[in-house]
Amino acid sequence: MHDDLLLLIISSPSGAGKTTLTKRLLEERDLMFSVSHTTRPPRTGEVDGQDYHFVDRETFDREVEAGHFAEWAEVHGNFYGTSLSELDRAREAGMLGIVFDVDYQGARQIKAHLPHAIGVFILPPSLADLEKRLENRGLDTPEVIARRFNKARLEIEHYLFFDYLIVNDVVEEAAARLRGIVHAESSRRERLAPTAENLLRTGHT
Repeated sequence: MHDDLLLLIISSPSGAGKTTLTKRLLEERDLMFSVSHTTRPPRTGEVDGQDYHFVDRETFDREVEAGHFAEWAEVHGNFYGTSLSELDRAREAGMLGIVFDVDYQGARQIKAHLPHAIGVFILPPSLADLEKRLENRGLDTPEVIARRFNKARLEIEHYLFFDYLIVNDVVEEAAARLRGIVHAESSRRERLAPTAENLLRTGHT
């Protein structure tokens, strides 16, 4: 059981600002980023165990068969998965919780394994703004931008699955809302009930 850990799923369409908001949150709170497993080869500058856990297909398949992944998927011929061992790593490090960066499909799988996980979906202020952000990044061709934009519309259709929605219009305000969610969830009664019970047991003179 991992009920003592805050399990935070952060998802968004490409270009909505999820990476920026997640980075700020990790810098401010004692949360650990869940490092995924992948069968794709490392890219220049990527570090095993930091960016991804790079494994071969045989190893990945064994992990799937053993039920060691909270979620996994095939993307463009490569496999990606979130290992349940990441939760143990967060606990051993004394963290408040762990952050999962997955799409809505990965979020569904994680929630199926870990129902107490909290889902946060980052929305752009408008589709026009999202398209402009994708164009301004200067990273993709017009064809790729169009594909990302169409996929974003599909992802937004699944917003009802998530517990919280944050509209990322002003980054500072969106970051504050994300911090607020962590503050509130870390103070839930069921999470702090053991502390309260301990006070009751030790409070008699």
